[in-house]
Amino acid sequence: MSQTAFTVNIINRYGNALPHYATEGSSGMDIRAWLDEELVLQPFERMLVPTGLFIELPDGYEVQIRPRSGLAVKQGITCLNSPGTVDADYRGELKVVLINLSNEPQTIRSGDRIAQMVMQKVEKINWQIVDLINETQRGIGGFGHTGK
Repeated sequence: MSQTAFTVNIINRYGNALPHYATEGSSGMDIRAWLDEELVLQPFERMLVPTGLFIELPDGYEVQIRPRSGLAVKQGITCLNSPGTVDADYRGELKVVLINLSNEPQTIRSGDRIAQMVMQKVEKINWQIVDLINETQRGIGGFGHTGK
């Protein structure tokens, strides 16, 4: 069963392949680096990598920028602010904060797939101030509270 796809306006300044779904069941689309020259990320170095993409999301949606599992496993490269959020009203270039968590320098070339993007519906909150909130079995149990 296929899902309905939204039409989203996109500017592709540099001619890399547009983000696309690799398989019918994919939820993320790979996005590619746009670089004038190759970039070498030293161990534990982070950098903001341009993509040449500009998008116009519909109101009520966001795009999440997430790491690519293959890049993380094979090269130790991941996204620092993961997932990164692109808001519906942002009109600047999509850029990805990458970090090299390996012990070796890693090279990124223009056109390399560096992250994936997933479009999500976003619900808005209307706050209601109250004096009490409902109790639950968990209550105030925080991080690690079930590891007895």
